Amino acid sequence: MNHFPIFLAVEGRRIVLSGGGDAAIAKLRLILKTSARITVFAPAPAPEIAAWAAEGKLRLERRPMDSGDALCAALFYAADEDDAEDARTAAIARADGALVNVVDNLQDSQFITPAIVDRDPVTVAIGTEGAAPVLARAIKAELEERLPEQLGTLARIGKLFRKAAEALPFGRARRDFWSDYYFAAGPRAIERGAEAVPSALERLLDDHLNREARPGHVAFVGAGPGDPELLTLKARKALDEADVVIHDRLVTAPILELARREAILIDVGKEAYGPSTAQEDINALLVQHAREGAQVVRLKSGDATIFGRLDEEIETLEEAGIGWHIVPGITAASAAVASIGQSLTRRGRNASVRLLTGHDMTGFADHDWATLAQAGQVAAIYMGKKSARFVQGRLIMHGADRETPVTFVENASRPDQRIVASTLGRMADDLAAADLSGPSLTFWGLAPRETEARLQEITSQELA
Repeated sequence: MNHFPIFLAVEGRRIVLSGGGDAAIAKLRLILKTSARITVFAPAPAPEIAAWAAEGKLRLERRPMDSGDALCAALFYAADEDDAEDARTAAIARADGALVNVVDNLQDSQFITPAIVDRDPVTVAIGTEGAAPVLARAIKAELEERLPEQLGTLARIGKLFRKAAEALPFGRARRDFWSDYYFAAGPRAIERGAEAVPSALERLLDDHLNREARPGHVAFVGAGPGDPELLTLKARKALDEADVVIHDRLVTAPILELARREAILIDVGKEAYGPSTAQEDINALLVQHAREGAQVVRLKSGDATIFGRLDEEIETLEEAGIGWHIVPGITAASAAVASIGQSLTRRGRNASVRLLTGHDMTGFADHDWATLAQAGQVAAIYMGKKSARFVQGRLIMHGADRETPVTFVENASRPDQRIVASTLGRMADDLAAADLSGPSLTFWGLAPRETEARLQEITSQELA
């Protein structure tokens, strides 16, 4: 992020612009929405600019800008559409202490003006740091359609009511009140006219003041394999409401970014045979924050119900009398198998699929190797990197074909996803050579679709 987004207070302050043509008009249409004192320098201003000056909306100086003309200005726009003149006026403004924007010249600008959705006092600013103005305009158009015109009215009335709302305890109680206002009571009231909104606000406040405090609650949320676009709508909603987010090591930063800025984020990551937060400590954190009245999200990578020690945490909450619910997520096996273009089950090949763990609390996990070694079996092995040689040995010992396909998928669904196609006979060596450092899932009995097609072609040629 090269441009830090802020909202600058300009009421009563100067904004100076040099230019009198189309570029100047485009900027002035936006600047005139503010309460700043606007001065324009233009020897030959367009009729629109002259008309705005006649209406008292801005001060017009029909001459080129000179030294000292931008003194005490908060912002300056160079909009003469002439490189030499823009450079000259920009240098004057910088010397006078103003922040400078040179229209259509990102390199020489100290700030940029975003695309704006105006529902005064609600303002949405959209910037692309000059990379994609067309994209910014498209986003603006979409938001214009989604945000109702009366949103500004609701916000203006709500602003006048903020002092009264301070009677509610700070935090969740106050947020719940404003949420009810903006998304329920307010829109219903404004349908009867703006004059109905203040009395609706007063009734809503009385209702919230007389409510019992909302009890603490824990939502066990599946964060999916890492791609934030694979989060369910229910998971997004839970993150938006959370006071505390207690998350696993594998939950990605883009997903954590979706939590409210005020939420407390607690990393309780576990790593096989590495640094880990004790399960007892995680249980204690869940109980502590829920008893304090927090809405807690226990954010687990993938799906919370698969190899997530979910039952232990639920049992702890039930013993403490704390409410909970589960929000399912997309498990790594689903994302990884999609990445190799295969399905987990296939008619004529396998009518079942096993989800296995590479290790358990005592070490490498043992499974029904004799059944797995049979032709056509498919399994997704979680946390299987360190146990690869162990798995290889057990399957070979039970008579599995060394040419059975094995596929490793690292960072499934993420931008840095990697796929390693192998076979039972080579899997441990191929895994070591690939040096996978991220979370990976091992498929037993599945090859990437393109690899499978090549193998079938080779087999057909040999038979011919």
